[in-house]
Amino acid sequence: MATPRSRPKKHVNKKPVAIHKLYNGGKTKNQFCPKCGPGFFMANHKNRWTCGKCNYVEFKKD
Repeated sequence: MATPRSRPKKHVNKKPVAIHKLYNGGKTKNQFCPKCGPGFFMANHKNRWTCGKCNYVEFKKD
Protein backbone atom coordinates (compact mmCIF):
# COMPACT_ATOMS: atom_id res chain seq x y z
CA MET A 1 0.00 0.00 0.00
CA ALA A 2 1.28 3.46 -0.81
CA THR A 3 2.49 5.67 2.02
CA PRO A 4 0.94 9.13 2.35
CA ARG A 5 3.07 12.15 1.44
CA SER A 6 4.61 14.02 4.32
CA ARG A 7 4.15 17.37 2.56
CA PRO A 8 1.87 18.56 -0.25
CA LYS A 9 3.15 19.14 -3.78
CA LYS A 10 4.24 22.64 -4.70
CA HIS A 11 1.99 24.43 -7.18
CA VAL A 12 3.87 25.20 -10.40
CA ASN A 13 2.56 28.07 -12.49
CA LYS A 14 2.14 27.03 -16.11
CA LYS A 15 2.46 29.35 -19.07
CA PRO A 16 -0.82 30.48 -20.64
CA VAL A 17 -1.95 28.84 -23.85
CA ALA A 18 -0.79 30.67 -26.94
CA ILE A 19 -4.06 32.00 -28.30
CA HIS A 20 -2.34 34.03 -31.02
CA LYS A 21 -1.78 30.87 -33.06
CA LEU A 22 -5.53 30.52 -33.62
CA TYR A 23 -5.97 34.00 -35.06
CA ASN A 24 -4.44 35.50 -38.19
CA GLY A 25 -5.02 39.26 -38.44
CA GLY A 26 -8.35 39.11 -36.57
CA LYS A 27 -9.69 36.07 -38.47
CA THR A 28 -9.60 32.52 -37.17
CA LYS A 29 -7.53 29.90 -38.96
CA ASN A 30 -9.78 27.07 -37.76
CA GLN A 31 -13.47 26.62 -38.41
CA PHE A 32 -16.11 26.73 -35.69
CA CYS A 33 -18.24 23.64 -35.13
CA PRO A 34 -21.74 24.10 -36.61
CA LYS A 35 -23.31 21.87 -33.93
CA CYS A 36 -21.53 23.27 -30.85
CA GLY A 37 -21.53 26.89 -32.00
CA PRO A 38 -18.93 29.65 -31.84
CA GLY A 39 -16.14 29.10 -29.37
CA PHE A 40 -15.55 25.44 -30.25
CA PHE A 41 -12.89 25.01 -32.90
CA MET A 42 -12.63 22.08 -35.28
CA ALA A 43 -9.33 20.24 -35.72
CA ASN A 44 -7.76 20.48 -39.14
CA HIS A 45 -6.69 17.07 -40.49
CA LYS A 46 -5.32 16.18 -43.90
CA ASN A 47 -8.68 15.20 -45.42
CA ARG A 48 -11.27 16.35 -42.87
CA TRP A 49 -12.30 18.82 -40.14
CA THR A 50 -13.34 17.24 -36.80
CA CYS A 51 -14.87 18.57 -33.60
CA GLY A 52 -13.36 17.13 -30.42
CA LYS A 53 -16.46 17.82 -28.34
CA CYS A 54 -19.29 16.32 -30.39
CA ASN A 55 -17.27 14.26 -32.94
CA TYR A 56 -18.80 16.11 -35.90
CA VAL A 57 -16.82 15.51 -39.14
CA GLU A 58 -16.69 17.48 -42.38
CA PHE A 59 -14.67 15.99 -45.22
CA LYS A 60 -12.62 18.36 -47.36
CA LYS A 61 -13.29 18.63 -51.06
CA ASP A 62 -10.24 18.16 -53.26
